[in-house]
Amino acid sequence: MRKIRLENWICEVEGLSTLDRETLEDIQLRRLNELLAREKARGGFYKGLPERLGSLDELGALPFTTPEQLAENAPGLLLTSQAEVSRIISGATSGTTGPSKRIFYTERDIAHTVGFFAAGIGEFVSPGEGVAVAMPFSGPDGLGELICRAVKSLGARAVRLGFGRTLAEQAEMLGAERPEAYIGMPVPLLGLLRWMGAPGSLRRALVSGDACPAGVVSELERLLGSRLFPHYGSREMCLGGAVTCPAHEGMHLRENHVIAEIVSPSGETLPDGEFGELVITTVDMQAMPLIRYKTGDHTRFLAGKCPCGGVTRRLDTVRRAREMPDIAELDSALFPLPSLIDYAAGFDGETLRIDAVGSVSAVELEAAARELYPALRSEAAVRPAAPDFRGCCAGKRSITITA
Repeated sequence: MRKIRLENWICEVEGLSTLDRETLEDIQLRRLNELLAREKARGGFYKGLPERLGSLDELGALPFTTPEQLAENAPGLLLTSQAEVSRIISGATSGTTGPSKRIFYTERDIAHTVGFFAAGIGEFVSPGEGVAVAMPFSGPDGLGELICRAVKSLGARAVRLGFGRTLAEQAEMLGAERPEAYIGMPVPLLGLLRWMGAPGSLRRALVSGDACPAGVVSELERLLGSRLFPHYGSREMCLGGAVTCPAHEGMHLRENHVIAEIVSPSGETLPDGEFGELVITTVDMQAMPLIRYKTGDHTRFLAGKCPCGGVTRRLDTVRRAREMPDIAELDSALFPLPSLIDYAAGFDGETLRIDAVGSVSAVELEAAARELYPALRSEAAVRPAAPDFRGCCAGKRSITITA
């Protein structure tokens, strides 16, 4: 199998002809020490850290950075002047209950993300093809615009589908523009394909922005007739972090810019194959690099070498900390019901309530939920999917918990 585009891009950015683990880890350690030296000279939030480490193994001895610290210490975490900042993202992440944060990017940070996006998108998009970008468009350097920039760099055509359009509006745009590929959240794509009754011109998809559990993956791949390309990113890593290769065995990390760890609840670094919390050190972010930032996302490193032959480490499916009841588990249990378009769920400590859209029966939904959570009482209500339906969730999916 040919070298994956992500690693071709890393070689291009780093001026390398080939890439191996030793070279990649040398880049990481050099960048980490450059970052520590910058932090020491800056005298900001990380001023108490050592100026240099002897090996990557020593990173695990440094303290974690928490979302609360990020929210409270933005000025101390900013390593560039305000004049060098090209983009600021403010607010709490959609669908989470974390604190409101301000994340800063320079033009170089953004350019690297566009290059990373292009590497991932290039695995399933060819020049001249149309790509429906179903992500938020929030200004010149917003996520939707950056994806469009990456699509155009590949010689492909970006279709600005956006996020939050009605089913009818989306279907009309897809019918008029006839894109072959789609980039967006998994559940809205599944609901749209089911409402349309057929994928139309769509054949391939990159899914991102929310968890994509097995039950949703299998349904999307069945409808599209091809494997999905999951992507993982976050604001804290300038939106792009890991993406699937043609072998479809995990998401390859952008390791020249991000050092990732998986840690236990007690903070111990875990070996490959064990699930824990993802911790990131963004060694090549200019504006707001973070050291050992606790993402709150849970995953594992896949052990062994990818069949594609790549040397970058791979993440398994990423999700938020497991709850009871858990939205990813519930999605995986309910969406195999073929007439379900979307649903919202709430839990009051005794009853799991499911407000569904589609032609599925309430009895089917309750039975599927009861099989997953036999100790919980489940109640479902269903309404048909109208053309003006915009989805049950405004962002990342979650179960509303009430006392």
